[in-house]
Order: sequence, then C-alpha cells, then structure tokens
Amino acid sequence: MGGQERAAWQAGEVGYRPGDAAYRRVVVALFAAGVTTFALLYSPQAVLPELAADFGMPASATTLSISVTTLAMAVALLVVGPVTERVGRTPIIRASVVVTSLVGIAHSLAPNWPTLLVLRGLQGISLAGMAAVAMAYLREEVAPEAHARATGLYVGGTAIGGMLGRLVVGGVADLAGWRWALAAMGGIGLVCAIVVVLTLPPSRGFERAELSGAQTRAMVRRLLTDRALLALYGVAAVAMGSFIAVFNTVGFRLRDAPYYLSVAAASLVYLSYAPGSLTSAYAGRIADRVGRRPVLPIAFGAFLVGLLMTGATPLWLLMTGMVVFSGAFFAVHSLASGWVVARAQAGGGGIGQASAFYLVAYYAGSSIFGGLAGPVWAGGGWTAVLAFTGALVLIGVGLAWWLTRIPALADPPIEDPGVAAY
Repeated sequence: MGGQERAAWQAGEVGYRPGDAAYRRVVVALFAAGVTTFALLYSPQAVLPELAADFGMPASATTLSISVTTLAMAVALLVVGPVTERVGRTPIIRASVVVTSLVGIAHSLAPNWPTLLVLRGLQGISLAGMAAVAMAYLREEVAPEAHARATGLYVGGTAIGGMLGRLVVGGVADLAGWRWALAAMGGIGLVCAIVVVLTLPPSRGFERAELSGAQTRAMVRRLLTDRALLALYGVAAVAMGSFIAVFNTVGFRLRDAPYYLSVAAASLVYLSYAPGSLTSAYAGRIADRVGRRPVLPIAFGAFLVGLLMTGATPLWLLMTGMVVFSGAFFAVHSLASGWVVARAQAGGGGIGQASAFYLVAYYAGSSIFGGLAGPVWAGGGWTAVLAFTGALVLIGVGLAWWLTRIPALADPPIEDPGVAAY
C-alpha cells in the first residue's frame, strides 16, 4: 500500500465496512480467534475438582492453574505491546493462535502438577500476542462507524469460546477424564487457529512506529497518566476479577449441597456465556450511535444485579443470575476495550501499547482476584464470594460514573458518534 493510501486508511477515510467481503473475513477471523483465546485460557476451570483429586491438591489451590496463565499473560503483554508497534498485527495474531492451540493439546500430557503449571504459564505467554493486537487491528482496519460493532463481535467470540471450552471439557471429562477433555479442547482451538490463518486479511492501516527512546517514554507516560485511560484500566481489573472469581467458585457450589451436580451438569452453568455474544455486539451497536459514556454505567448496573441474583438458593434463579451476570460482563468488556484504543488514538497514537496496558490490568485482575476466590470460598462459602465480588463491581460502577465526568479529547465527527466516548 502506498503512503497516501495508508494515510487515508489511518485517517478513517477508508476501511472495511459491514457488507464488504473483506469485513466479513475480518469478523470471521477475529471471532474464531476470540473463541480460541477464551476457550483455551479458562478450559481447566470446568475440571478444577478433578485436578484437585488427581494431583492431590486442596481445592483452594487448583485455581492457581488459571491464575498462573493470566499472570504470565499480563507480564508478557508488557513486552508484546511495544513489539507489535514495530512488527505488525497479522503475523503476531497468526503465530499466537497456532502456538496457543499446540500448547493446549500438550496440557493433556502433563505428568504432574508443576508441569501442568509450567504449560499453563507458557500458554499465557503465547496468548499475549493475540490479546495485545486484536483491538489495535480492528481500530486500524475497520471503518470508524463500525468500530464498536466489530469490537462487540470479537468479544462475542470470546464469550462463545468461554462457553464452548467449559462445556466441551466438562462433557468429555465425564466420559473420558480431564486429560482427554483438555486434548479435545486443544484440537478445537487448532481448528479455529487454521481459520484465522486462512481468512485474516493482512494489515493495511498499520504503520510501523519508529520512535526514539524519548518518544517512547513520552507515549507511555501519556498512556499511564490520562485519567480516562486509568479509569478504563481499573474497569478492566475489577470487571474481569469479579467475573473470574465467580466462575472459579461456582463449580464448587454446584457440586456441593443442596445441588450435588455431576461435572457435566455443573458445567452447564457456562451456557450463561452464550448471551455475551449478543450483549457485546448489541452494546457495540448502541455505542456506535450514542457513544460509550451513557452505555457503560448501564452495563455495570446489570452486572451488579446479575451477581446479586446468584445469591438465591433455587437453582433456576441462580442460573438466571449467571446469565445476566455474564451478559453484562461481556458488554462491559466490549465497551471498555474499544474505548481504550479510541482514546489512545485521539490522544496521539500508541493504540497497541494502550490495548496492552488495558489487558495487563484485565488479566492482573483475573490473576489476583480470581486467585483469591478459592480461599474466600473456603473461608465463607458463597456469601463470602458475593461480598468479595460485589465490592469489586461497586468499584466498577464508581469508575464508570467517573468516566462520564472526564472531558472528551475531541468533538465527534458526524460520521463517527462513538468518538464522543474518547
């Protein structure tokens, strides 16, 4: 692509639009990448009790198999963020999904607990490439009026992946054990990776950053001092932390009194992920029309309502609460992650780095708060889990309100109302 055409692409004068064949390829590829990411990242969650029994671990310690992956991912993002500004988007996406899937298959061969944790850490590192690049790629390649919608579809893929991973692993584990279950999930991830490699269009809006040390430091300083970006990083940490804390412990609750569900039956709770593919896309469509500022607090309100509903004893009401809780979470994540790259671009660039900072907070929240969920459950049961996660969600509500008070960086062009959220 010539310099003039690239400049027009980056300025938003061109870009893939809904209805274009290339736009459909982008959506399919990143939807498949989202499926791979969440399916493999949290696949052991459905078999934590089985891992505890097989490796002789206390139940509260098995959540480390999730936390070590997200923590490794958070650390790797600090390296991948700057690298993607120089190397490009598509090579990193393709390599990330393939390696992640192969490591996922290797999980099933782990002879002991330490080996499994090492493999989970390696998977976190490989997942960092996909996570750091996806939002930046969408921002550069999709036409401005479809940014929030395309982001919602990608996040919808992560919702489907989260559901698919738990259901496949839970179902296969009941039939053949957790090793075959994780192997099956790795195989599905590899199929999705092949779809990504074959369908993802090459970057057209990416321009390699040639920044001096001083310029890089100035960019990082801007991304770490902007009040709106800091609030969005906080949103990422508490939203993801509360979400994973609930799903790390709900399996233990469903396997305990008064429900006593089997592995496969308890894993049906992950069907609650399904509405996330709809709510994330729908929230994106609304944000494209009215901006992200008024939509994010509403999504957080629904997040809190769903969480409180899970305190009910009747199984149908608990499950309804999980559906509301999950749907609201994916709407929050879709809005906040898209907002980060929009704000960074409006402030002067560095969208890959900004996305990496957001995801560092996102997965640090998952690692820290999700890791604490096991001891919280052991110490006080579901009541303690509700108090712990409820406090996190209330912090998110406060951050969403604060974001409505922070001025936008620029007045929105008529054709891109979503810029109002910058």
